[in-house]
Amino acid sequence: MGDMTNRERAMAVLRYEDYDRLPLVHFGFWSGHTLQKWASLGHVTMAEADAWTDGNEVDAIITERLGFDFNWQSLFSPAGRLWPGFEAEVVAELSDGTKHVRNGNGVVVVQRPEAGSIPAEIDHMLKDRASWEADFKHRYVWDERRVTQSLVRRNGKVLRYDEGGLEILKTGEWDTPYGLNCGSLFGQIRDVLGLENTCYLPIDDPDLLDEMIDAVAELAYQNTKYVLEAGAKFDFIHFWEDISFRSGPLVSPKLFAENVGPHYRRVTDLAKQHGIDIVSLDSDGCIDALVPIWLENGVNTMFPIEVGVWHASIEPWRAQYGKELRGVGGVNKNMFSKDRAAVDAEVERIKLLVALGGYLPCIDHRIAPDAEWELVCYYAARMRETFG
Repeated sequence: MGDMTNRERAMAVLRYEDYDRLPLVHFGFWSGHTLQKWASLGHVTMAEADAWTDGNEVDAIITERLGFDFNWQSLFSPAGRLWPGFEAEVVAELSDGTKHVRNGNGVVVVQRPEAGSIPAEIDHMLKDRASWEADFKHRYVWDERRVTQSLVRRNGKVLRYDEGGLEILKTGEWDTPYGLNCGSLFGQIRDVLGLENTCYLPIDDPDLLDEMIDAVAELAYQNTKYVLEAGAKFDFIHFWEDISFRSGPLVSPKLFAENVGPHYRRVTDLAKQHGIDIVSLDSDGCIDALVPIWLENGVNTMFPIEVGVWHASIEPWRAQYGKELRGVGGVNKNMFSKDRAAVDAEVERIKLLVALGGYLPCIDHRIAPDAEWELVCYYAARMRETFG
């Protein structure tokens, strides 16, 4: 077997084919805080820290410096959310510097000085059918500009889709896997409603919830259809949800299966018609109750398999669902705040998972600010020693 590209290696892993070595994959960095810390220690420059995004040139530079091959989160992403979003607005400012800010989703969040966690939500513009009809429904209508005005980042270039980007996508010539972001079919509804309102709505107004799901799903389908019918090529399609926490889903699995599952099938069938056989999905938390629903509707690659305190792993899923279920992720990021012994133990654990096939180890979430640069580099070196 001759030398393979990292793209060929990754796709061979997920298709249970032979490969020359296991590619080393990460999932970016936690907001700007990890890179800001590393910049203060001289591992990256402040300019690099400020310029980094998933899949751009700086991402490639830092990836190589750490010893990885690529960032899995490299996608073409048409606008699949509120369009246009709401203008950000400060609605209150407190004496301690805390601000209440209405964000692009129409959600009022609390922004505290120096806080790095997800901000608390205290109010939502979307409350009922009246607010949906007046302020939100038209923002989910499909328009080709959602695609044509989006940026293509590939082969060291950043081009708008309708200004040369499509021609890059048509070639399919790149060295690392590249995906089409098909959006979110439920997670973004939670984002605009808020968790509490999302939990009440199936009882208060199930018809309205169905209408919301239909709207965002139709948008995802039309974006995907437009791009694929234009001749763009991708290695996989990708969804985002983030609808689980440490104890299980944030949505009823029954509701999800009945109301959202068929919309997934519609998009994944479309991708299959265009020769795309790998469908990746990003949802944090304990997703065990949702895995069979996704699998039944054409999603076959779970990501990032967040280890967490619930010890998520592809191993029990594979035992239950067989080889149709693949995985990218499942590597515990917490080892990077400990020591080399913790890294060695994690690499040993990964050996058993790689042997299952159809599994690409990847840091289970953004590399966190408590990660030590030296330990991240050590992990990459140990993985190369172990897997060639």
